[in-house]
Amino acid sequence: MDLSMYAVRTDLALEARDMAVNNTSNQGATPAPEAPSIPGLESQYTDEDGIKITNIHVQTDQAAQRIGKQKGRYITIEVPELRNKDTDLQDQVATKFAQLFEKFLADMGVSKTAKILVIGLGNWNVTPDALGPLVVENMLVTRHYFELMPDQVSPGYRPVSAVAPGVLGITGIESSEIVHGIVEKSKPDLVIAVDALASRALERVNTTIQIADTGIHPGSGIGNKRKGLTQEILGVPVIAIGVPTVVYASTIVNSCIDMMQEHFKTQTNDSGPIMGLFGGMQENERLSLVKEVLNPLGHDLLVTPKEIDEFIEDIANIIASGLNAALHEAVDVNNVAAYTH
Repeated sequence: MDLSMYAVRTDLALEARDMAVNNTSNQGATPAPEAPSIPGLESQYTDEDGIKITNIHVQTDQAAQRIGKQKGRYITIEVPELRNKDTDLQDQVATKFAQLFEKFLADMGVSKTAKILVIGLGNWNVTPDALGPLVVENMLVTRHYFELMPDQVSPGYRPVSAVAPGVLGITGIESSEIVHGIVEKSKPDLVIAVDALASRALERVNTTIQIADTGIHPGSGIGNKRKGLTQEILGVPVIAIGVPTVVYASTIVNSCIDMMQEHFKTQTNDSGPIMGLFGGMQENERLSLVKEVLNPLGHDLLVTPKEIDEFIEDIANIIASGLNAALHEAVDVNNVAAYTH
């Protein structure tokens, strides 16, 4: 019986690392400052006034295979308090994101005059998948000025273009094919792809931003395997920015069972009679039960908060304003509040 589609899945390198270290799904959403090491993987964690930042560098093929992610650098920004719709905190997160992204570009060797193409992946008709198009709407695009009136462009700006190519079901064309054509014609030096992701922890939905230099595979967050946007395919470096907006129902079921076990263990030394058969179940047995429940549908379910329409607007504004500050020197990278709302 193929239970792979009901396995615990995540697009976040942070969660993939935790799962590999613990070899289980019962890991909390907050990473430990001193996470156990994996050979070939470097990890650093900091907490700056409630903004938790984890830097992960996957250096070897063995480490990449163990966590199920590509070799490269991943930065994860977690801010649980973003759910409170605190505009001051949103400004702080946008500023921190801008600072981190500016340093990320410098570490990659991207010059301050490099031409940038921002790709907003996703379906603008589906709210949890509309992150990319919403970010594109708020980008400060300047390429046309450099093409049409270069002598009138003020110092501190670079050529930036942005497009939301839609999804296969709307256009009938793979997103990667559209982007490849745009890259061939406009010849950017760097592509930034923004997309919605899937998490295995409800705590991270709409409160986490991941930056990676490994490119992206559109639709991977919901199990749709599409041709990727990577340097190998496009011929230019690709930075992926993602925010988890959904969690699989099967993942929630597994997490609930794990949480129940951990809770009862804190209440009694003998939790066996309480959990009964559940306490001794292996993960594949749990997945088999989930399959039985979801069998009438024939597929897994994706869960997103009912306030997703508000969350997606806020996080898109944070990312867009942070990108604008990081890409254009004329925008103060240390204070992006004026560009956040």
